[in-house]
Amino acid sequence: MSRAHRPGRGAPGTAARLTLFAAALLAVAALAAGAATLTMPLAQVKPGMKGRGRSVFQGQTIEEFEAEVLGVLENVQPGRHVILARLSGRGLESTGVISGMSGSPVYIDGKLIGAVAYSFSFQKEAIAGVTPIEEMLAIGRAPEAPRTAVAPPAVIREGDSLEDLSGEFLRALAAPPAPRPAAAAPALTRLDLPLVFSGFGPGVFERAREFFGPLGFRAVRAGSSPQTPPGLAPAGPSLREGDAVGIQLIGGDLDVSAIGTATHVDGNRVLAFGHPAYNLGAVDYAMTRASVIAVMPSLESSSKLAVAGPVIGRFSQDRTPGAAGELGALPKLIPLNIGLRTGPEAKKDFKLRLVADKFLTPALVNLAVSTLITSERRSLGPLSLDFDADVFLDQGGLSVHLEDLFSGSYDNPPVSLSSLLAAVVQVLLNNEFRDVGIFRIDLNVRAVEESRFAALEKVLLDKYEVSPGEPIRLKVFYRTQKQESLAEEVTVVAPALPAGSEFQLLVGDAAAMQQVERAQYRIQEYVPRSLDQLVRLLGSLRRNSRIYFRVMASKPGLFLKGEEMPNLPPTLKEMFASGRASAAGPTEITRSTLSEYQLAVPYVFRGGAAIPVRIRK
Repeated sequence: MSRAHRPGRGAPGTAARLTLFAAALLAVAALAAGAATLTMPLAQVKPGMKGRGRSVFQGQTIEEFEAEVLGVLENVQPGRHVILARLSGRGLESTGVISGMSGSPVYIDGKLIGAVAYSFSFQKEAIAGVTPIEEMLAIGRAPEAPRTAVAPPAVIREGDSLEDLSGEFLRALAAPPAPRPAAAAPALTRLDLPLVFSGFGPGVFERAREFFGPLGFRAVRAGSSPQTPPGLAPAGPSLREGDAVGIQLIGGDLDVSAIGTATHVDGNRVLAFGHPAYNLGAVDYAMTRASVIAVMPSLESSSKLAVAGPVIGRFSQDRTPGAAGELGALPKLIPLNIGLRTGPEAKKDFKLRLVADKFLTPALVNLAVSTLITSERRSLGPLSLDFDADVFLDQGGLSVHLEDLFSGSYDNPPVSLSSLLAAVVQVLLNNEFRDVGIFRIDLNVRAVEESRFAALEKVLLDKYEVSPGEPIRLKVFYRTQKQESLAEEVTVVAPALPAGSEFQLLVGDAAAMQQVERAQYRIQEYVPRSLDQLVRLLGSLRRNSRIYFRVMASKPGLFLKGEEMPNLPPTLKEMFASGRASAAGPTEITRSTLSEYQLAVPYVFRGGAAIPVRIRK
């Protein structure tokens, strides 16, 4: 045999392997191409086209329903369009479009055209508004810049007490922003997102429904699924188009989650809902899996009853065409730790995680604190809450320390406490000086099922004529609701005043001191100069459980930016009074505070007295 006809060694095997490898690459490429969802531009969507949609109606199983395009509504909002489609299958003929279907993807010829997002109230057919996928894809190009303040903080007035700040928040909470007017005739409206409350009592839930309802949420009470520790869910299949997905606002021992549907999944990028949750722009929401328990039919609007699962990522955008997020990325949540003691040996600890947001976080703090206290205590009868709290900021090592006593009947003390903590959080997050976040909130509450009020009876001094610097002993008598007569002794120092002059010793509660200050300073609102000063102001607001002592005398001066300046030389007084020194302008005062003391008592103290004292000649 000639060598010229002998094939090279190994040539046929190598060629075969190369051919198989190339085929494998082509197969992988084909699979990758098939895995990527194709989309259909709005311009190609025509009436009469038929397709299919995907959603979860029970458990975590994705099921398909039918969709027929009826037409396109252009400019329903500036530059926004909606595809009208008739849905059928999976019982939609009787339930209508279901709350919780928000984001359910709709396909024609295997191409994604958009997400179910709108419906008509009291409809006889399941006519849905579909947000075009082109508009949803644009969400991912929006900037993730931090937002400015979205709600004005509670007003702080000079001499305010913690109870005053609590009341300011309640008044602000009574008027939710941007309520949705009820439609008098059938109108295309966005689908409500089911907002599932797990672990909440009926009273708090009703208040929550009043707050969240006008914002586009259908609040429902339910249980919760087993929660994993803070962090990502265990490894498992990635989110699929049509899966139930949630925005978790509160996690841990309580759960508040809005439930919708994932529309488009591209790698770790997720689009959902087809309409806004709150339309807050750049956000940091926790993204969870969700499981549907059942569909609840209703003549007005049927809804999915669902529970949130473990955290699987974060939503970073909340905008008009929907929400955009990322799988595998953790949101920055705010730990809220609550210790509730109801007896010497009875203490419960609760650990929560709240969404960090300037608008939402204060409301969530209010809901969480209120429900945990009311669920552990009786709802009728007298109740006193002695508490201390610390709100830690994530910058500069700053923190606000709060402590006080709220007492009363029904749910007044829990409402006052929860509103106070929420108001402080609101003021800090919406401050005008620096964009800050909250690192952690710790709250310790001691609850007693009795009222703790006390009223001032009289004040006695050991002397009414003194020398400068001489100590003065005061004895304060007060009576409790149980008619117990109690007394406290305090020593103050006489001020350095000219012989023969007179000063006043004021003794009273927070309200009495507030009345004196407002008359003295002739101002209504106080604007801090910096974040540091705001933090100091919040930590020094007057408290119910204090007796205040104040030494005052006739000494002219200025009150400027929250501080008294008595006995200023004429040149300095003119400088501070000039318009260039202060845009707010100073207030001239004729009486100045020379010293101030306070005494803690285990009661909500009420009453006031003014005692004149003279300097010896």
